[in-house]
Amino acid sequence: MLQPRNRAIALLGAGVAATVLAVSCLPRSPSGRPTAAPPTAVLRVDQVGYAPGEVKHAYLMTSRPVARVPFRVLDSSGGEVLSGTAGPSTGGWNSTYRSVRTLDLSRLTAAGDYRVEVTGPVSATSPRFRVASAGELFGKVARDNVRFFRAQRDGADVDAGVLRRKPSHLTDRQATVYDTPAYDEDAERLVEPLEPVGGPVDVSEGWFDAGDFLKFTHTASYSTASLLLARRTAPDGGEELAEEARHGLDWLDKMWDASSRTLYVQVGTGIGGTGNASGPVRSDHDVWRLPEADDALEVEPGDRDDAIKHRPVFRAAPPGEPISPNLAGRVAAAFALAAQLDAEDDPERAREELEKAAQIYALADTSPEGELTTAFPLAFYPESSWADDMEFGGAELALAAEALGDDRTQEWSEQAGHWAARYLSADDLGALGLGDVSALAHGDLARVIDDGEPSGEVGRDQLVADLERQLDDGRVRAAHDPFRAGAVYTEFDSVPHTFGLAATAQLYRRVTGDARYDAFATQQRNWALGANAWGSSFVIGEGSTFPHCPEHQAANLAGSLSGTGDILVGGVVNGPNAAARLGELNSFPTMRTCPAEKSNPFSAFDGHGARYMDHVGAWQTVEPADDFTATALLSFSLSAAADDTDSSAS
Repeated sequence: MLQPRNRAIALLGAGVAATVLAVSCLPRSPSGRPTAAPPTAVLRVDQVGYAPGEVKHAYLMTSRPVARVPFRVLDSSGGEVLSGTAGPSTGGWNSTYRSVRTLDLSRLTAAGDYRVEVTGPVSATSPRFRVASAGELFGKVARDNVRFFRAQRDGADVDAGVLRRKPSHLTDRQATVYDTPAYDEDAERLVEPLEPVGGPVDVSEGWFDAGDFLKFTHTASYSTASLLLARRTAPDGGEELAEEARHGLDWLDKMWDASSRTLYVQVGTGIGGTGNASGPVRSDHDVWRLPEADDALEVEPGDRDDAIKHRPVFRAAPPGEPISPNLAGRVAAAFALAAQLDAEDDPERAREELEKAAQIYALADTSPEGELTTAFPLAFYPESSWADDMEFGGAELALAAEALGDDRTQEWSEQAGHWAARYLSADDLGALGLGDVSALAHGDLARVIDDGEPSGEVGRDQLVADLERQLDDGRVRAAHDPFRAGAVYTEFDSVPHTFGLAATAQLYRRVTGDARYDAFATQQRNWALGANAWGSSFVIGEGSTFPHCPEHQAANLAGSLSGTGDILVGGVVNGPNAAARLGELNSFPTMRTCPAEKSNPFSAFDGHGARYMDHVGAWQTVEPADDFTATALLSFSLSAAADDTDSSAS
């Protein structure tokens, strides 16, 4: 059965062989040598580093309780610059590591490279980490996140300097539109032939969604909006970010046909099955290859690989009919954000973007019955919340109208307020991520209210209170976790949810000026960048230990598998997941083996029902994705921008 947020499990449902493999990249000691056996004590730090004024914590895991543990911090020349004693235990982790203790490094404020040592009664040395300005540390990671999106490009405009990418899926320039596909009860197989209903349409370019080659409006609009929000925080720089955000927006423009009022939502299919007299069709998830291989296929109409070379396009609804409100809201938000950014330098283009946003927003089905539309099948991206998307779209439309002197500012402000009130009264309140954009919406609707425009049914205090609700939920979880993780790492998307909490805390401070959640935001970033039980950063290329074997076809077949050289730098992976979900890993004859070692030393650090593997078949833990990376990029960009603001103020 399909699991939530899975891009690759359809491989199993389509009959692709899977095998149970317990292998992973070896964790590294500070010297770079693999660790052969679990040590009795290990130190975990944020491997990217800490800003000078931040609360700074490292974590010591020990195999036995100890009464008093002194530590010292050494600089790059080996000189001691700080000493202290580990705090009380924050809890046990697993049967091997029965105690986790916090080391407070907050007095370390001078820029430099450091490591932490514990020499008695247990011994351990941390990976190296830096202390530097937030702009220097996290601006660099945000730029690497942008580089990941360049690796994800489809079409003719690819970056050959990333994973040796070549133009791909040029047949998307003349794609056929098909009616909504029909699947079996478990959404594991097509049960009827695809029925053409239109085309040809040009849906080329855009980004691959994750480690596969499908393209979704649902995820692309979220990612594009996140990149545009990040771009808005850095108006005087970020040319590569601006270019990549434009790349995403240009593809969304292709997915919206204003003349027929049709929104296309998907290019390609991840589930095969019933075809025609020639036999069943294969899907994107049934093969492991480089994307340009699809263009080289020689197929006839109806061949089993026809849907791989000539990828089907699906609509949100028939032309002119209401579309799922989650899609309408977030796609409108992306165009409206672009209009805000273009308003001063290119007002003509900004007005065109505003009109596209307005058209799409007006087409929303605000009384939806049955399932929302996200992807086909919905099980790839299950979602039940949509008022947050409509609030998001309305808030961005209001801000764009204000920037352009459009008289509809009040109208959209009131609509945003209506949908905010609808969201706040719902039963499925969430936190920032692909499935819930309320934090983004609240932050910008609060800006509308600050500018003096009433929002109808909701007040600024209610928006702030809901941001607090999201953060307090995370803080309650973190208070009971040995590593102060606010996300649930036995569920999918633990890492992007972690970055979502960090970004929400930063948005909260921007809205209120209140720094009460700053330390919590830092804890969440620390966890995602190495201060966790496994001692791994979950952003590829960042820190000393990070995924070398992502489940990503282009990275696996064309990139380096050693962690150096041509890697998928900046990509954010899912991270730890429920141990029970890693019973089966994807396997293809064409996969390059990664890692080479047939062991999983990360297993020594599994605990609290969670497991982590760095293995090319482990989509559950190391498949990178656009929306994961977009959320992290927004968080890093907000951190870097806040540092610039603080520096200017001082």
